[in-house]
Amino acid sequence: MRKTGHRSRAVLAVLSAAVLGLAGCDAVGGNSPGPSGTDAQREKQPRPKPTPLWDRSPESVAAVGDSITRGFDACSVLADCPEVSWATGSSQEVDSLAVRLLGETKAAERSWNYAVTGARMTDLAGQMAQAATRKPELVTVMAGANDACRDSTEAMTPVADFRAQFEEALRTLRGALPKAQVYVASVPDLKRLWSQGRTNELGKQVWKLGICPSMLEDADSLDAADALRRETVQKRVEEYNKALKEVCAKDRRCRFDGGAVYAYRFGTDQLSRWDWFHPSVNGQARLAEIAYRTVTAKSP
Repeated sequence: MRKTGHRSRAVLAVLSAAVLGLAGCDAVGGNSPGPSGTDAQREKQPRPKPTPLWDRSPESVAAVGDSITRGFDACSVLADCPEVSWATGSSQEVDSLAVRLLGETKAAERSWNYAVTGARMTDLAGQMAQAATRKPELVTVMAGANDACRDSTEAMTPVADFRAQFEEALRTLRGALPKAQVYVASVPDLKRLWSQGRTNELGKQVWKLGICPSMLEDADSLDAADALRRETVQKRVEEYNKALKEVCAKDRRCRFDGGAVYAYRFGTDQLSRWDWFHPSVNGQARLAEIAYRTVTAKSP
């Protein structure tokens, strides 16, 4: 019995050693790969490059906003002229953002303008909903001038309301298109537009038809009350731009122009020859340049 038991134990030991040896070869020996997740394997595997949050070459563009984006008064008096829009226009003189990004042929097929003359920030959510139906990769925003251009300074949109309305507009877009990119232009310097346009008699006559009364009423008056009124409008525009910047900064796929449109020194060449307040064709081209520079920048 002792010999049999001894022999059995010897055979069992040899078999165990063989099994362990085979297992060891499978784990680390020869050309067999090590277990998935080992440090060595992780080092050999190429790491995928992260997809950038901002695509500098979007394939489609939708525009929302007000009369500036509609090319109002750029071609004829008191009329829209969307073909010269800085955002989506087809005019070679303007070379719009859409044309610069997509080329003329694609821009005609893959860009849409939902801006409305007279629109305020409260209207932006509805425009965003319309734009979202096209599934654009980039949405441009230029709004806020009409919130300051009211019948009086008291009628201007409160800053808190302006901010909340812009937030609502972005939420509307994000609900439909979480990854769409947004370019936000700052509100222009309305006081500079007044200072340039007031030198033109025809322009001042058009202003009397109701263009931005809070800034342009009694255009030639320099008395204390009118100066204060214009300063009040100017300060409100600056506060709007601060709100646009801060709200946009909270959205990872939103770029504010850094105040570039507000800082641009529009001259008479850049103003409509009809109302000397809205951008001319030349002014629209300058807006397109600013937008393109912001959208295609490597970092905001």
